[in-house]
Amino acid sequence: MAGPAEHCSELKRKYLDEGENLLAKGDPTQASEKFWGAATEMVKAVAAVRGLELRTHADLWAFVTKLRDELKEPEVTKLFGLANTLHQNFYEASMTLEAVRDHAEAVRQLINKLEDLATESH
Repeated sequence: MAGPAEHCSELKRKYLDEGENLLAKGDPTQASEKFWGAATEMVKAVAAVRGLELRTHADLWAFVTKLRDELKEPEVTKLFGLANTLHQNFYEASMTLEAVRDHAEAVRQLINKLEDLATESH
Protein backbone atom coordinates (compact mmCIF):
# COMPACT_ATOMS: atom_id res chain seq x y z
CA MET A 1 0.00 0.00 0.00
CA ALA A 2 1.30 3.45 -0.90
CA GLY A 3 2.28 5.82 1.88
CA PRO A 4 0.93 9.37 2.23
CA ALA A 5 3.62 10.97 0.04
CA GLU A 6 3.10 8.44 -2.75
CA HIS A 7 -0.66 8.86 -2.52
CA CYS A 8 -0.32 12.65 -2.87
CA SER A 9 2.07 12.22 -5.80
CA GLU A 10 -0.37 9.89 -7.55
CA LEU A 11 -3.20 12.38 -7.07
CA LYS A 12 -0.98 15.18 -8.36
CA ARG A 13 -0.31 13.25 -11.57
CA LYS A 14 -4.02 12.39 -11.93
CA TYR A 15 -5.11 16.02 -11.46
CA LEU A 16 -2.44 17.31 -13.86
CA ASP A 17 -3.59 14.89 -16.55
CA GLU A 18 -7.24 15.76 -15.99
CA GLY A 19 -6.44 19.48 -16.04
CA GLU A 20 -4.57 19.11 -19.33
CA ASN A 21 -7.50 17.22 -20.85
CA LEU A 22 -9.99 19.83 -19.67
CA LEU A 23 -7.85 22.64 -21.10
CA ALA A 24 -7.71 20.81 -24.41
CA LYS A 25 -11.53 20.55 -24.34
CA GLY A 26 -11.82 24.27 -23.66
CA ASP A 27 -13.19 23.99 -20.09
CA PRO A 28 -11.24 26.57 -18.07
CA THR A 29 -13.41 26.36 -14.96
CA GLN A 30 -13.03 22.63 -14.39
CA ALA A 31 -9.38 22.72 -15.50
CA SER A 32 -8.73 25.40 -12.89
CA GLU A 33 -9.72 23.17 -10.00
CA LYS A 34 -7.68 20.25 -11.32
CA PHE A 35 -4.53 22.38 -11.57
CA TRP A 36 -5.17 23.78 -8.08
CA GLY A 37 -5.53 20.20 -6.86
CA ALA A 38 -2.25 19.22 -8.52
CA ALA A 39 -0.46 22.13 -6.82
CA THR A 40 -1.85 21.31 -3.39
CA GLU A 41 -1.11 17.60 -3.71
CA MET A 42 2.48 18.45 -4.66
CA VAL A 43 2.84 20.56 -1.52
CA LYS A 44 1.15 17.87 0.57
CA ALA A 45 3.53 15.23 -0.84
CA VAL A 46 6.55 17.26 0.29
CA ALA A 47 4.95 17.70 3.71
CA ALA A 48 4.14 13.98 3.95
CA VAL A 49 7.77 13.05 3.30
CA ARG A 50 8.55 15.14 6.38
CA GLY A 51 5.87 13.48 8.46
CA LEU A 52 3.47 16.43 8.28
CA GLU A 53 -0.19 16.52 7.30
CA LEU A 54 -1.59 19.75 5.88
CA ARG A 55 -5.35 20.11 6.38
CA THR A 56 -6.24 23.75 5.76
CA HIS A 57 -5.42 26.56 3.36
CA ALA A 58 -3.54 28.19 6.24
CA ASP A 59 -1.47 25.02 6.68
CA LEU A 60 -0.69 24.99 2.96
CA TRP A 61 0.38 28.64 2.93
CA ALA A 62 2.51 28.27 6.07
CA PHE A 63 4.30 25.24 4.59
CA VAL A 64 4.76 26.89 1.17
CA THR A 65 6.28 29.89 2.93
CA LYS A 66 8.60 27.58 4.85
CA LEU A 67 9.67 25.95 1.56
CA ARG A 68 10.20 29.41 0.04
CA ASP A 69 12.58 30.29 2.88
CA GLU A 70 14.27 26.90 2.87
CA LEU A 71 14.88 26.98 -0.89
CA LYS A 72 15.59 30.73 -0.85
CA GLU A 73 13.17 31.02 -3.77
CA PRO A 74 10.47 33.71 -3.50
CA GLU A 75 9.08 32.30 -6.75
CA VAL A 76 7.58 29.39 -4.79
CA THR A 77 5.01 31.57 -3.02
CA LYS A 78 4.29 33.52 -6.21
CA LEU A 79 3.61 30.33 -8.16
CA PHE A 80 1.45 28.94 -5.36
CA GLY A 81 -0.48 32.23 -5.36
CA LEU A 82 -1.23 31.78 -9.06
CA ALA A 83 -2.42 28.25 -8.33
CA ASN A 84 -4.68 29.65 -5.60
CA THR A 85 -6.21 32.00 -8.18
CA LEU A 86 -7.23 28.92 -10.14
CA HIS A 87 -9.06 27.62 -7.07
CA GLN A 88 -10.93 30.92 -6.86
CA ASN A 89 -11.74 30.70 -10.57
CA PHE A 90 -13.46 27.36 -10.02
CA TYR A 91 -16.08 29.19 -7.95
CA GLU A 92 -16.26 32.42 -9.92
CA ALA A 93 -15.60 31.26 -13.51
CA SER A 94 -14.09 34.67 -14.28
CA MET A 95 -10.83 33.73 -16.03
CA THR A 96 -10.41 33.29 -19.76
CA LEU A 97 -9.10 30.03 -21.17
CA GLU A 98 -5.82 31.79 -22.04
CA ALA A 99 -5.41 33.07 -18.47
CA VAL A 100 -6.05 29.59 -17.09
CA ARG A 101 -3.44 28.20 -19.49
CA ASP A 102 -0.91 30.76 -18.18
CA HIS A 103 -1.72 29.90 -14.58
CA ALA A 104 -1.54 26.18 -15.36
CA GLU A 105 2.02 26.81 -16.55
CA ALA A 106 2.76 28.36 -13.15
CA VAL A 107 1.47 25.17 -11.51
CA ARG A 108 3.78 23.09 -13.72
CA GLN A 109 6.71 25.32 -12.70
CA LEU A 110 5.83 24.96 -9.02
CA ILE A 111 5.66 21.19 -9.35
CA ASN A 112 9.05 21.13 -11.09
CA LYS A 113 10.58 23.17 -8.27
CA LEU A 114 9.19 20.88 -5.56
CA GLU A 115 9.29 17.45 -7.23
CA ASP A 116 12.66 16.39 -5.80
CA LEU A 117 11.59 17.36 -2.28
CA ALA A 118 8.70 14.89 -2.45
CA THR A 119 11.11 11.96 -2.73
CA GLU A 120 13.78 12.98 -0.22
CA SER A 121 14.15 11.32 3.14
CA HIS A 122 14.15 13.80 5.99
